[in-house]
Amino acid sequence: MPLPENNAPWPPPQFGALFREMRVDDAWYSGDPQRLAAVYRNSNQRRDGQRRLWGRDRHPDPGRRDNRLHIPLAGDLASTSAELLFAEPPTLTVDDRATQDRLDAVADADGLANTLIEAAEIAAALGGAYLRITWDRELVDRPLLTVVHADAAVPEFRWGMLSAVTFWHELPSTSAVVWRHLERHERGRIVHGLYQGAPDRLGERVPLTEHPAVALLAASLGPEGDTIETGLDRLTAVYVPNIRPNRRHRGSDFGRSDYSAPLYDIFDALDSTWTSWIRDLRLARGRLIIPDGYLRDHGPGRGASFDDDREIWQLLSIPPGEQGAAGITLSQFAIRVEEHERTADAATRQAVRSAGYSLQTFGIGDQVAATATEVKSRERRSMITRAKKARYWGPQLAEILYVLLLLDAQMFTPRLVPQAPRIAFGDSVAEDMVNLAQTLSLLQQAQAVSVDTKVRMVNPQWDEAAVQAEVARILTETGAAVPDPMQAGQLN
Repeated sequence: MPLPENNAPWPPPQFGALFREMRVDDAWYSGDPQRLAAVYRNSNQRRDGQRRLWGRDRHPDPGRRDNRLHIPLAGDLASTSAELLFAEPPTLTVDDRATQDRLDAVADADGLANTLIEAAEIAAALGGAYLRITWDRELVDRPLLTVVHADAAVPEFRWGMLSAVTFWHELPSTSAVVWRHLERHERGRIVHGLYQGAPDRLGERVPLTEHPAVALLAASLGPEGDTIETGLDRLTAVYVPNIRPNRRHRGSDFGRSDYSAPLYDIFDALDSTWTSWIRDLRLARGRLIIPDGYLRDHGPGRGASFDDDREIWQLLSIPPGEQGAAGITLSQFAIRVEEHERTADAATRQAVRSAGYSLQTFGIGDQVAATATEVKSRERRSMITRAKKARYWGPQLAEILYVLLLLDAQMFTPRLVPQAPRIAFGDSVAEDMVNLAQTLSLLQQAQAVSVDTKVRMVNPQWDEAAVQAEVARILTETGAAVPDPMQAGQLN
């Protein structure tokens, strides 16, 4: 399938419902009240019939702020999901020593760990993310691994696997014309196209040299004028679903967002609760009701004021019992702290549980210090969700890194031997060293563990060479490396 024809609707109509849902997810993820108001402007009621907080038209007077308060719980859910997966970078291992060194160098230079955290956070919010390989010889002498958000891609699947994908982004413009750069990844090639159109249509396809942001790509194109041949029978992009199935689109290959329980009404209720709480605080501020005689007149048209620092006042000639005879009156309302706090806490707890996480992961509940084993037990639901997501990430990450090594060998490191790396996800909860030492001591007393196993348990991130070197040092220091003379030969 080539790039779209001129004046085609964009995004494609068949993806309309999906992109509308992503727009809602993006609004909650962004934490931007203006985006939330824009999303719910034409859908201002929840399922229970109540008006949405962010669906109400608010036009505050000039100089006054919108008093609605947004709590960024959606963003916290997405960032926590990413941290559970990649706060501890995954271990990448291959058999060839030179390939391992090159893989480590590329991963460190490009900040692979940060790239993966970004991709995982976007996947949690929008239901999936793409990892894409690109390169720029003028910038660096290695392939680059980048993230593409799910709402900037039109994928094609076959048997549940990505067969092609078209990425796009809007370029800067000084007029009402919308410039879009489309980048289509197919097996063995990448096709580029520049379109000059309108907000909902691609418009006319023009040469890449027409816009300075993509003009440099023109020099890399092949004889066809729009294609870069990769020389590989593989895609230079992968799709990583957040988790499947997609409950709203059963049978589709798209992942689902952490918010698609759905949590939108809970998010709205949480914001409504906090907005009401802050309104109580605002209305409960102490106010003084004073007679007109206490005001200082500034003249016709200039109003009057009250000097609250004045120390000496004269009595007013007001008969007892008449309005204002009591002088200055303090007015202050009660603040419903407990009611608001319990409601907000309940909404937060329900949102966290529905998203698939333990309350303890978000610091809700018992805060008493615990060992790593106890933490894992308390956060079992979060660990299960993490394990499910890791199973989606593992194969796709191994595939894209293998393609990266293939391109690296073809373009930058000719003698490299590309291999698909093995992916080992780091432990999201660090093991308590005291507890680990006690476990190893008991195993040692039972003669149920070898030195090799103990080294691997203490240093799970080490490769085979480092483990064997440490084992040799321990055996030498303890004298266990000396051969047993009783085993040197057969006794007579």
